Amino acid sequence: MIITKELVDTLFAQFGESDITRLSIREVGKLVSQIEQQSGHEFIHMEMGVPGLPASSIGINAEKKALDLGLANSYPNIEGISFAKTEIARFAKLFMDINVSPVCCVPTVGGMQGSFAALLAAARTDPQKPYTLFIDPGFPVNKSQLQLLGLPFESFDILNFRGEKLRDKIESYLVAGNVCTITYSLPNNPSWISLSESELQIIGELATKYDVIVIEDLAYFGMDFRHDYGIPGVPPYQPTVAHYTDNYILLLSASKVFSYAGQRIGMMITSEKLRTRQYPNLKNYFTSDYLGHFIPYGVLYATTAGTSHTAQYALASMLKAANDGEINFTTELRHYGEKAHQMKAIFLKHGFYIVYNDEDGDLAEGFYFTIAYPAMTSSQLMKEFLYYGLSAISLLITGSENKNGLRICVSFVRMDQIAELDIRLKAFVNSK
Repeated sequence: MIITKELVDTLFAQFGESDITRLSIREVGKLVSQIEQQSGHEFIHMEMGVPGLPASSIGINAEKKALDLGLANSYPNIEGISFAKTEIARFAKLFMDINVSPVCCVPTVGGMQGSFAALLAAARTDPQKPYTLFIDPGFPVNKSQLQLLGLPFESFDILNFRGEKLRDKIESYLVAGNVCTITYSLPNNPSWISLSESELQIIGELATKYDVIVIEDLAYFGMDFRHDYGIPGVPPYQPTVAHYTDNYILLLSASKVFSYAGQRIGMMITSEKLRTRQYPNLKNYFTSDYLGHFIPYGVLYATTAGTSHTAQYALASMLKAANDGEINFTTELRHYGEKAHQMKAIFLKHGFYIVYNDEDGDLAEGFYFTIAYPAMTSSQLMKEFLYYGLSAISLLITGSENKNGLRICVSFVRMDQIAELDIRLKAFVNSK
């Protein structure tokens, strides 16, 4: 133990919670920062999913140029500038092998605004279908968005429903006829599992059968490093439900793929079928009942009136470089996989086990992985980790039914801290 129990417990008590697993990710980050400041000990930060690589120089230079041209004084088109929309559509074709027109592609204030707009719009399409179905574990803020909007949702933990079992599980919710949306992330935050092609086909087929919109969060696009998804127009392509249904809204972001998180720039891709589809119920909230008009002019306009003009030039320029084959955007990102490989080995060496694996028992090395320790709940483990200068978040806030697991994020862990992680975990285990 390198930090006194008294200090940790005192600072934690200020949050007014008896169970540390109820703290949000940002609250955990605040608690850890306070402990660091008052103890003088540097933490090994594994709680925040923040990029640990420099931002793309292509984006930075493009945005500087846009600022120098005076674009900071001009409102961008709410549907996005032409340059960005064109490159998003090219990216979709070259890296996902899906055909969409630029009009189907809308820049957003990060993937977060994209999810907010998509979830809200989907829930307004049919008054008989207000529910969103989350395939968990997942990003907890998406549920917070629905709670903020007063919209209902259902969820289930995918852990025991892989492969063909997924069909019956999802259908058990859809038969009620009140679900508008199926939502999940790919690769998954927090577990880093990847849905197989057969699982994506199941989701797509059910979405079509029950007329449900799939909102697929691709924030970690191309980061299943078991495959090289970074070569334009060459298989393999990033897996997506868009290959199996026209009822999709895809959310992408520059935050992780290009380490451009600070400028809050993401993108939404809506199928042509959904973009041009009319939902009469939308007239109760907006002048148009076309979904593709309601999202930008009904939701995005009412929240931010578009996204940063100059950041769109950064996004478009980064995408263009990838589309033209000038860069392989996955190359630098493989650094996360290298760290995950080393860190996972250290956890396993000290008696921890992996909570979530893929359908075939394997798991990609990437941004996250999940761990647990025998005979300890996630609350106990998360709290005790703080005494050793280790921080992580509980799987419980992600919708997981596992009461013992923690999410480990590798992005902020420096390579020079890997050996220290080994030392601190050894000390933790020896205290048992």
